[in-house]
This record gives sequence, structure tokens and C-alpha cells, in this order.
Amino acid sequence: MRIIGGKYRGKKLVSPQSNNVRPTSDKAREALFNILRNRLGSDFASYKLLDVFSGSGAFALEALSQGFAEVTMLDIDTTDLQKNVKLFPLEKNNIKVIKADINSAICPLDKFDVVFMDAPYNKGLSEIALQKIKPWLKDKALCIVEVEKNEPCPLPEGYVLVDERRYGLAKIILAEFTC
Repeated sequence: MRIIGGKYRGKKLVSPQSNNVRPTSDKAREALFNILRNRLGSDFASYKLLDVFSGSGAFALEALSQGFAEVTMLDIDTTDLQKNVKLFPLEKNNIKVIKADINSAICPLDKFDVVFMDAPYNKGLSEIALQKIKPWLKDKALCIVEVEKNEPCPLPEGYVLVDERRYGLAKIILAEFTC
């Protein structure tokens, strides 16, 4: 596992020790950042990203490498992502980690422009998380939701489907949140 672009391109990340963690593939991550550039422009310096169900933290750390101002990672088990966060000592002021279940997490003071979530497949957790994080989002926030390719993911009120793509076993849903 490695960072695929930006300032830390090529930096190796610690692979997850847990079988419960399933990092987004390099190919899908690259495609998602191309989509983000098309939607947001090439300068991410003013954007804050929330990574829900962070796992290894690879997506958030990729966002940091590609220029996001700040990343926040939320997961019930932060063991794997903490190992990767330590690989970025110069970025410690731009990385926040929240160790909590999405149902008990307290809304941060900051609101987010972009959300990425990759919940365990086929457990209905994405819909719950999308509902829970509404107060955490800026108006017009872009939400990227990875689910298993055949998994339904109805969007809660306030979210509008923008695009849907498939990458191997994954389906990527892009939605915009409106307050």
C-alpha cells in the first residue's frame, strides 16, 4: 500500500493487520482523485476531508498528500491508521483522529467539504453514517461512499446522487449534501 500522488507520492503505508480492514484500491483512489479534481479544481488547499470508517487511513492520507488542508479520520479501531499517521510527522497539525463509533461520535467544531466513507460491506452502515454526519457537513459537501457492488445504499434526505461508478468489487456513490 502506498500514496499514489501529490507531495508524498510513493510513500509506503503500513498494511492493515486486521482482516476487517479493506483499503480502497490504488486504481479506485486514483480515479476518485481525478473525479475530485474535475469537480473541485486542482487546488485542494482550502478543503477539509472527513474519512468515516477510516481503516488504515489511506484515503485521508492520500488527500493530505494531494493538498487537502486538513483531514479527520473516524473509526472505532484506530490501531492501523495510527501507525500510518506516525509516518507523517510534519503533518501532525493537519491530521485529526477520532476513535469512536459513528453513533457515539461527537460532532467536531469544523464542518467538512468532502466526506469519504468505506463501511464494512453489506451491513447498512453507510446510510446510518450519512444520516449521522449531516450536522458535520458544509452546504454542497461532496460525499463519496464505497459499498459492495451489489449493495443497495439509499441516500437519506438532503443528499442528491451525482454519479455512481464500479471498480472491481466496489461501487462508488458520489452524492452532494444540501443543508
